[in-house]
Amino acid sequence: MTRFTPAELEAARDRLVPDVVADGLRVLFCGINPGLMTAATGHHFARPGNRFWPVLHLSGFTPRLMKPSEQRELLSYGLGITNVVERATARADELGPEEYREGGRRLAVKVSRLRPRWLAVVGVTAYRAAFEDRKAQVGPQERVIGDTRVWVLPNPSGLNAHWTAATMAEEFARLRASAEA
Repeated sequence: MTRFTPAELEAARDRLVPDVVADGLRVLFCGINPGLMTAATGHHFARPGNRFWPVLHLSGFTPRLMKPSEQRELLSYGLGITNVVERATARADELGPEEYREGGRRLAVKVSRLRPRWLAVVGVTAYRAAFEDRKAQVGPQERVIGDTRVWVLPNPSGLNAHWTAATMAEEFARLRASAEA
């Protein structure tokens, strides 16, 4: 993995990370916002210690453990990645409530245009803030966007100690089974 100086990571705050999307995906995964490592590399969930890629594999979404640099390969599995908020930060707590709400509005427009079968928001706190749904829990939601169903997944950040990789993989696998049904 490429090592970045603190100055290089700080400069990454100004970079946009392109979505990995296509029309009609099975699942569009939605992160909170790019971290500085993601912005520096241009690859989603790039920070070492983030469990997204291992959990994606453990849950059966991918046949092997992929590297963040292989993110475009997700499209061949009917999967994609976007974010609620485009702005890169060192920590999600740097985002304000209006950024989340505006991100939720932009995300709804994007989902309406792309029409994935499922939108999977990774992070219940981000989902609650973006869609002003304070009572949302991990799992399928009543909300739909057009014909797209919504599922909230646990945040795969290494900082999320409430979920292990194994328990996250179980929740991701529940979504996979629904997406394949």
